[in-house]
Order: sequence, then structure tokens, then C-alpha cells
Amino acid sequence: MLADRNGVPFPPIRRLGRQDLKHCVALSVDRGWSPEEAKWALLLEEAEAFGVDAPDGGLAGSVVLARYDPGLASVGMMLVAGRYGRRGLGRALMTHLLAQAENATVTLFATDAGKPLYAKLGFRVVRRSAAFVGGFRQSAAANGKRGGSRPVTEADMAAILEFDKAAFGADRGYLLRRLPGFADRLRVIETDDATAEAAGAGGGASISGISGYAAAWRNGPITVIGPLIAASGADARRLITDLAAEVRGQVRIDLDPDRPELPEWLLNRGLQPASRTAVMAYGDWKPRGDPSRLYAPISVALA
Repeated sequence: MLADRNGVPFPPIRRLGRQDLKHCVALSVDRGWSPEEAKWALLLEEAEAFGVDAPDGGLAGSVVLARYDPGLASVGMMLVAGRYGRRGLGRALMTHLLAQAENATVTLFATDAGKPLYAKLGFRVVRRSAAFVGGFRQSAAANGKRGGSRPVTEADMAAILEFDKAAFGADRGYLLRRLPGFADRLRVIETDDATAEAAGAGGGASISGISGYAAAWRNGPITVIGPLIAASGADARRLITDLAAEVRGQVRIDLDPDRPELPEWLLNRGLQPASRTAVMAYGDWKPRGDPSRLYAPISVALA
């Protein structure tokens, strides 16, 4: 039986709901994270959050499962309050989550501190990730001009969902439909008719009429750009440029540092790698959809 340092048993793991928002926020702060109230609200309403109540009040730990189809899910917000560390709560929460996920392949972003636990549970590293953070410098050539994207309208959502499903390889529409309300800004790049027709004939490009979309949302003092889904590195850079043009303060983008399209360009725009994680997978992991179009996740809580 799991217990605190005074021998007081922890209550059973339970499903968290919207009523637990303030305790989830407090748990983030306890671990030195930003409060992340908006992200927690989204996850509590749309994903499956689990937690353990602390004997002295609040939450002792949490973890979130987001499902995309019967065969794919992700883990996020795996947190244990500092005063309850090394009591087995992290393993118990992850074991509970994997049982809930059943036979799905499960992915997550792991810090160096978390990797040993996940490896013991059967996760393996499938790629690297880095958070690029800083004040975005517009290029002299841009001179305040937009890069070719425009704000999303309600009429664009069907195309965004189609484009995203083809790239991601699973349906995460239940989360993406919340983006217009969750994000501060949401932009899309359209394809012209000739490009779309040629792309469809080739079998590899979008038939949805768009070649990329991205969102920007606040996480404390930093603006996160994600998701970022684009048909090419050029389209990804256009979307970042247009979203960052409206940001006062620092920007964060989480991406694979081993891909060539963005890291050096972001360094030249003033963003530096501030932290590094590993994307790990549990179960029968294999690339889905078109990974070349997946530049940045919605959040590292949603691998």
C-alpha cells in the first residue's frame, strides 16, 4: 500500500474533473511549472485525467491520457508533488494509465528525470525534441510583411481536420475543434486550385485546399506555437513568422532538433534550445500518417 512519509495511506487513484482545476494548477506550480490553467481546463474537459488526493489536501499526483483512436494515445502532465516524491506514486499513476489505455500505443515527452521510470515500464525512445525559446526577430527582408497565411475562419475547420488527420495518422478532431477558443491566434495557408489539383493527382499532398495551419497560445509569460502542421518547411516558416509577428515577449516552439527545416532558421531568428526531452513510445510504435508534416505538437502534454 502506498503511503506518505508518516505512514498515512494514499487514497485510490481517481478520475479528475473540472472541479479539480485549482488543485491541478497548484500541482503544476508545486513542480516549478507555469500554472497552465487554460491547458489544464482543456485536458480536464477533453482528455482523461487521473490523480491521487494528498492526505494533507490538494493533489499528490496526476497524469493525463489523450486518446486519438483505439490504437493510439498519449500521456501528459505526469506530476507528483515535491513533498510526496519517491513514494511510488509516479509508477502507480503510469501503471493505472497504461491499464486504461489497454492495447493502444502510447507516446509521451520525457525529461531526463522521467526517462528511467518510463524505460522500466517498457517505453523506448523514438526521437528527440527540443524547446526553442526566445524573442522572435523578423527578418529584414520581411519588413513587416505577412508570409502568406491568414486567420482561420469557421469555414476552414473541416479542411484543417482533414489535413491534420492525414498528417497525424489518427483523428484528434475532438481536441482541434477546441483550438479557436483555446488559442489566441490560429492561422492557415491556402493552396491555389492548380497546386491542390496537382498535389491530389500525385497522391502525397493535401486535397483539403490548405497546405498548413498553426496556433499560438499563452502559457504564462510565453507564447507557445503549436500545433504546427505544414506541407513544407517553407510553409512552416511562413506560419511561424505570421504568428510571431503579433507576439510581444518570448515565443516557444517544440520540435525535432534533428530535422533540418527549422532549427537553424529559428536560431537566426533569436530562439535558443532551452530544454530537451525525448519522445518515448510504449507498445507497437510505428510512423503513421505523414510525419514530415508534423513540425510541432499542440503541447508536450499531447505527444
